[in-house]
Amino acid sequence: MSRLRISLITPSFNHARFIGRTIDSVLSQQGNFELDYRILDGASTDGTLDILRSYGERLRWVSAPDSGQVDAINRGLRSAEGDVVGWLNSDDVLKPGALQRVATAFREHPECEWVHGDCDVIDADDREIRRWVSAYKRWHAQRYSFQSLLRRNFISQMTVFWRRRLMDEAGVLDPDLKLAFDYEYWLRFAQRSAPLYIPHKLASFRWYETSKSGANYRRQFIEDELIARRHGVRSPAGRFVKRLNNVLTVAIYNSLALARKLRPDRN
Repeated sequence: MSRLRISLITPSFNHARFIGRTIDSVLSQQGNFELDYRILDGASTDGTLDILRSYGERLRWVSAPDSGQVDAINRGLRSAEGDVVGWLNSDDVLKPGALQRVATAFREHPECEWVHGDCDVIDADDREIRRWVSAYKRWHAQRYSFQSLLRRNFISQMTVFWRRRLMDEAGVLDPDLKLAFDYEYWLRFAQRSAPLYIPHKLASFRWYETSKSGANYRRQFIEDELIARRHGVRSPAGRFVKRLNNVLTVAIYNSLALARKLRPDRN
């Protein structure tokens, strides 16, 4: 049996502070698979290119102006050569053994079209934070249904991998979305088949004040609600539940932000 080939895309722009940790977490992966890893950089000016060059022939990358994160990811997805595809942002990291777990899941479940797993949240210094977020997502992942995914986005993007044939059917990311484009993509996938949940930590999501998610979570939830309506949440009751979930989540995030200001020495 031929070895499964996994294509992993990293969009990048001015993330010299973190990208080395991201790359190392990918290149250190070992197992019974082939890795097609490439970085799509948007013409960074902060030293990122020097870091990319330092990896020599171990890394495939290109740096050129683009139209933003979604454009970079889509260009990477279109060029992917693997049987299985995913993307990892330039401040997130894979857990040791993550890609082997993904490869094993696809081999043992040939009918499966996409998978996802657990993810912890880390700060700018790699310290684990917001354990309640990880626990919340794990609880819902273990009780998956399409309707539950419509009500709340509990799938962690950096743990998701899919077969190339699913992407050929579903297309690439919607370029008109700026913040919740991954959620819209999962709903497209979910309309075709349910994901396989891998009950192990596959990645770490980095959250900090100036990250895209950290700085824009209110706008992200607005886009999230519009996406849910697009994919089936149309009844007044369904819209109310979706809005309530998002309002409660924003309230929690606001409380955490206030707590950090009042106690800056604590996470």
